[in-house]
Amino acid sequence: MLFEHGDNHYYVVWETSCTSGAPLLEWWYDDASRHSIEPWYRKIDDTHHRYTAIFGPVANISHVHYKVNNYRLSTKQYTIVRRGEAELNRVLVIADNQNGPTEFRKVLTGIQQYYGASSKPDTILHVGDAVQNVGSLSNWQRHLFAPMEDRSGLHHTTPTVFVPGNHDHDKRRVSSNRNLYMDMYHGLYDTDELGKTAVTNGSYHRFFHSLSVGSARIIVLDAECASKEESEFLERELKSLAFQSARFRIVTVHIPPYIEFWDPYGWNKKNDKHWGEHIRLEYDPLFRKHNVDLVISGHQHNYQRSTVSHSTNSARSGTITYAIVGGAGGMLDLERVEDWNMYNVTYLNHHFVALDIKDRSLSWTAVSSTGSVIDHFAVQR
Repeated sequence: MLFEHGDNHYYVVWETSCTSGAPLLEWWYDDASRHSIEPWYRKIDDTHHRYTAIFGPVANISHVHYKVNNYRLSTKQYTIVRRGEAELNRVLVIADNQNGPTEFRKVLTGIQQYYGASSKPDTILHVGDAVQNVGSLSNWQRHLFAPMEDRSGLHHTTPTVFVPGNHDHDKRRVSSNRNLYMDMYHGLYDTDELGKTAVTNGSYHRFFHSLSVGSARIIVLDAECASKEESEFLERELKSLAFQSARFRIVTVHIPPYIEFWDPYGWNKKNDKHWGEHIRLEYDPLFRKHNVDLVISGHQHNYQRSTVSHSTNSARSGTITYAIVGGAGGMLDLERVEDWNMYNVTYLNHHFVALDIKDRSLSWTAVSSTGSVIDHFAVQR
């Protein structure tokens, strides 16, 4: 599976049924020399052996190729297509497929039909909760890997920008980290934190980062592990030239600032209502202050969108859009527990979103698993 983390860095995760002698990941540009990366290794069990390799920074060119080989065997060549700001960047947005492999397959079938046989998204933005239990091998295989392989195979050539959900990582900073497939995600934002020992010993839990997709700048936050470090990162990124000069400013965080649907017992009796309060009370005022255009979340298993006024800056649109896209397969949230009197659209079923970004244009289309358009808006700059 291919991931993108931060500007121009990718990592590839693969596994074998037995240990693989001296595997290497090779990557290269068209007509250019090849780079070889030695992966680090983690044994999941006797028949699942995981390898992870990070490569980059990648130059700002249109194609990057990679494959995995050892002294005997090789995978086929995979190609990552990289688009410029003036080109159409197609982003597939999904979240919360955990515990719902049957429905997830239906969503993936709908995605295939939406894009057609001759097209595909350039980036997958997964807004969290890919599995129910990060320490369960069967969860990873049944909830994520098998449906992706069976229905699309997108995960080989389309980079996934992963936004951690509350089910997606083990918060313990110990060497016995239980996250079987996402523990390698720690510490990738700073290049001096890429050492194998630092990553594999579980000492880093820095899922937050930022990257550019076409003319949009995207900030990825970790809703589950709030910290002084993340708060400082957020303020720094919101003020950065890269973010402020972007045509479109996007923040993605798994838990929404404004939740309306949940399990009433958990909401009222188990204090679930306080889970993401820091996002609403601390982060959201910063989103509005720095003219964020779009906040994308999951967590709540249905679809909602709200566009509200937030700024007097005449150079910007003066609005911020909040979107909840938690409908990729998990059991739906159908009971209302709050009413923020702000959402323009509510859809209580499974879905995905096609986010298209091209130069001065942004188009958002929410589509049901059966192919019906349930919501659409567009922004011109």
